[in-house]
Amino acid sequence: MALHYTFSNPDISFDPAKVLDDYRLASLSRACSLLVRKEVFSGRAKFGIYGDGKELCQLALANSMQAGDYVSGYYRDQTIGVAIGDLTWPQYFAQLYGHPDIQFDPHSGGRQMNNHHATRWLDDSGEWLDQTTRFNSVAGISSTAAQAPRALGIAYASKLYRERADLQKHAALFSKGGKEVCFTTIGDASTSEGMYLECINAAGVLQIPIVFSVWDDGYGISVPIEYQTTKSSISKSLAGYQRTETEKGLEIIQVKAWDYPGLIAAYQKAAKLAREEMVPCLVHVIECTQPQGHSASGSHERYKSADRLQFEHEADCNLHFQSWIIAQGFATAEELKAIDEESTALARKYQKEAFAAYMAAIDVDKKSFLRIAKNLYDSTNEPGLLEPILAELNELQYPIFSDLVRAGRKALREFRFFQGPAVKLLRKWLAELEARNHRRFSSHQMSESMDSPLLAKEVKATYEKEPVLVDGREILNKSFAKFLEDPRVFILGEDVGKIGDVNQTLAGLQDKFGPLKVTDTGIREISIVGQGLGASMRGLRPIVEIQYLDYIFYPFAILSDDWACLHYRTAGGQKAPMIVRTRGHRLEGIWHSGSPMAVLLNGLRGVHFCVPRNMTQAAGMYRTLLAGDDPGLVVECLNGYRLKEPMPTNLEELVVPLGVPEILREGNDLTIVTYGSMCRIVMEAAEALAEMGISVEVIDVQTLLPFDRYHHILTSIQKTHRVLFADEDMPGGASAYMMQEVLDKQGAFTWLDSPARCLAARPHRPAYSSDGDYFSKPNVENVVDTVYEMMRESDPSSFPAIYF
Repeated sequence: MALHYTFSNPDISFDPAKVLDDYRLASLSRACSLLVRKEVFSGRAKFGIYGDGKELCQLALANSMQAGDYVSGYYRDQTIGVAIGDLTWPQYFAQLYGHPDIQFDPHSGGRQMNNHHATRWLDDSGEWLDQTTRFNSVAGISSTAAQAPRALGIAYASKLYRERADLQKHAALFSKGGKEVCFTTIGDASTSEGMYLECINAAGVLQIPIVFSVWDDGYGISVPIEYQTTKSSISKSLAGYQRTETEKGLEIIQVKAWDYPGLIAAYQKAAKLAREEMVPCLVHVIECTQPQGHSASGSHERYKSADRLQFEHEADCNLHFQSWIIAQGFATAEELKAIDEESTALARKYQKEAFAAYMAAIDVDKKSFLRIAKNLYDSTNEPGLLEPILAELNELQYPIFSDLVRAGRKALREFRFFQGPAVKLLRKWLAELEARNHRRFSSHQMSESMDSPLLAKEVKATYEKEPVLVDGREILNKSFAKFLEDPRVFILGEDVGKIGDVNQTLAGLQDKFGPLKVTDTGIREISIVGQGLGASMRGLRPIVEIQYLDYIFYPFAILSDDWACLHYRTAGGQKAPMIVRTRGHRLEGIWHSGSPMAVLLNGLRGVHFCVPRNMTQAAGMYRTLLAGDDPGLVVECLNGYRLKEPMPTNLEELVVPLGVPEILREGNDLTIVTYGSMCRIVMEAAEALAEMGISVEVIDVQTLLPFDRYHHILTSIQKTHRVLFADEDMPGGASAYMMQEVLDKQGAFTWLDSPARCLAARPHRPAYSSDGDYFSKPNVENVVDTVYEMMRESDPSSFPAIYF
């Protein structure tokens, strides 16, 4: 590959000391990258990924950042992390080993693979820390291009803090005049992802302070760029987004990865445009290299030509940085060689310290187990039971926590016929270790702060003796008007502004509060979610609307991979209390009647999942979520906006607790557990069943996550001894989930006189028209017949066959 290596000569004065500091960091970063691969091959680490070949562009980016700025990067950005002071090399290696302690891996507590960085924005109580005085890393994410949507929201928050004076009293920890820039990085292959291109477009529309950086090394693992990108260049393919004197757009800058002065100039320009003029920028860094290939999982010699492998060496940015430094007279070759040697030694020192600390944490529990094992050995005199277990453990060169648990469980199984003090001590040790491991690996799925919405105290709706009946949409409209009085709350989505959403629940609110409080967006669900997600990381309280539940699959990767697990994967270090508002269940047709609850249940653990039966309950759930600090999803009943509801006298105080079912109708013969639009169906069926002599208790679970925290459903089954789980999801979906929760977790099985049953929709999308709804989803007759058959099973004489 014949390339010419000529450095740029920008009108910039370089400080020799700062340049040499940059070289030291580039050299040390490279040495650490090389060690990561060796550690994986040694067996001490599971997987390694690194940023070698991208050191200079990352240094240039970091040098353009200011306190309060953000980087929403990806798994090669170690040089940025160290340059901005958000990452240390011992932390880098601690994460490589999966050290489950935030004192050693404050970014994820060992939960994420290496090079996934996250500034700890929360104190030990879960309260926000000051983001304006630090250089911020948004939690790393492996899903390619998923770093872009929340970056859009981080930058959008700067726009809101800059343009809305009412936010100033809430800005202290999050913004200083909206001058913060969000830098987001990506590899060139991942720019082919639809979500990335959507975010580019949204940034151009929004005109927000964001700098997109593309590290272009010509490959997506083994697939070359000609299969990835039109014209084999993201900057060429996006040329139509380039701003002009008369049209807004992006500023697109191309620069070479080995050209240190050119990189410094490029990032100074991009950062200034974004910070001062709110111009989104794209910096396309070409001729990046991958000295070790994609990751530690393979070798690039398998798919790169000899010429390309030669290029990986010739275009090495660190080597060209050396040449430029020497040409500038900032250092000699000998001095740079000494720096490289020092870097190699330092990298090894940091690696050894990190691994020793990781092993020491495990050794504490290992020594405790061995002491108990000796006690067990001495007190039982059964060496044949214990010695194989100890031998297996001692043969492990690098035992980990699960090895200790495995040994403890094996020992208890072997000594199951012994009940002396030594066995009891082993049980106690294992229980305590399991509790510590739960904390290490499973804590912080939800907020553990005093602001947790689970702590909300219920405030029931109260009514006049003869309440006014209004459309359900009017209850929500009045509620949202109250919520929007909080400067931090804003609503965005398709058609929410000018027309007040397609169901009129926001009618008139944009006129009242303004377009930056109730904001229309394009048809771009991924970046809508990204706008809200990033803004919620900066102290704001967005309510993001997905127009119909069926469309939630467009942004589902972001909702699942980023939003739902953010608090967990940062071990309580970051949070994003965004609320996603949508509507589903029953209306008309395949794409406007969805109820895919099981998909959401299994993909959104870490989110409170609310399924209100009417708009009054929905209003109370929104208030609960807005008062808390967890993410929440509210699925309103699509066919309920024009159904009449009594207007509560205390609508502005209404609070619905999460995970607390409500008994809608008391009964003695059978319990029906349901939610959402099915509540009306079941209540109508209950009337029909009463006329047939069957007394049904109807329970609305209200939230699927959390689910019946106090086991109210079990209490009902203890009275009725029969249960039917009914919903509109497909078979094996949320009805099966509810059954498992009640039978397995609540232990209701022993109280049943008849088998528990599920009633769900047909195993296909709902057909169009009223007949389509009737024959696709559970109807009143389905409920009546199912309950009747359950009663007939135990008492056929009182309930004779109807249809045969």
